[in-house]
Amino acid sequence: MALIVRVGLPDPAKTLNSFDSLNSQQKKLCRRFSDKGWFQSMFVHEVEARKDAHSNLLSKSETSDLYKIQFHNVKPECLEAYNNLEAEVQHKLHLDQDYPCDVVGSWNTWYGDQDQAVHLWRYTGGYPALTECLTKLNNNKEYRHFRMERSKMLVSRRNQLLLEFSFWNEPTPRNGPNIYEMRSYKLKPGTMIEWGNHWARAIKHRQENNEAVGGFFSQIGDLYEVHHLWAYKDLQSREETRNSAWQKEGWDSSVYYTVPLIRSMESRIMIPTKSSPLQ
Repeated sequence: MALIVRVGLPDPAKTLNSFDSLNSQQKKLCRRFSDKGWFQSMFVHEVEARKDAHSNLLSKSETSDLYKIQFHNVKPECLEAYNNLEAEVQHKLHLDQDYPCDVVGSWNTWYGDQDQAVHLWRYTGGYPALTECLTKLNNNKEYRHFRMERSKMLVSRRNQLLLEFSFWNEPTPRNGPNIYEMRSYKLKPGTMIEWGNHWARAIKHRQENNEAVGGFFSQIGDLYEVHHLWAYKDLQSREETRNSAWQKEGWDSSVYYTVPLIRSMESRIMIPTKSSPLQ
């Protein structure tokens, strides 16, 4: 059985009489709608076009660094051997100036996904540096052997390519001992600019204890994902530092306006490996 929907159209005579009774502002609005047709105006909403990609608006324009984050889920019985193997390879890459990459930090997850390794790499020179590095590594017999040995220790792995927020601290080597928290936020599509605007103001409330390490947003992999990296002396220090932020004027409003932008969020507490530049 067909479903018939009747739509009542406006009476032209009544419409003209009503138009005469409008003030100048209301008439101006009506004319704008009538230029496009009254039917179209019911469904079309004009949106001012953005002039640039959010990656250009939010990242550090003075550098062309690209970051890669790796999440490796390791067989529990292999974690120690895995860490030793990774440390050996990272050390060799660090000493070899022919590779335009360096490891920013390496960790094992303490609270969160267990038996997990997290690595953050920097490619100085952006995508061309990444391509150059991968091409050289794929032609390196020793590195291919390392990947084969590493694959025997892994359950699964994933990665993302990231850019760095312009208003965040530059991740530089630190002395320890510290624990690290990576807070990962999956945002609603289209909200990255708004997130960046609020955090550009909020980050000043999280600097007193030098806890802010780095802030990144994804370019390839899971999209509209943000990673904030923090350093604390211990879990008690983390608790005290986070609580003190609520005493600062403006922090509460930053939280209020950014929470609705989030689809989901995750916190990892991580311990740096012995070879990590971030200790």
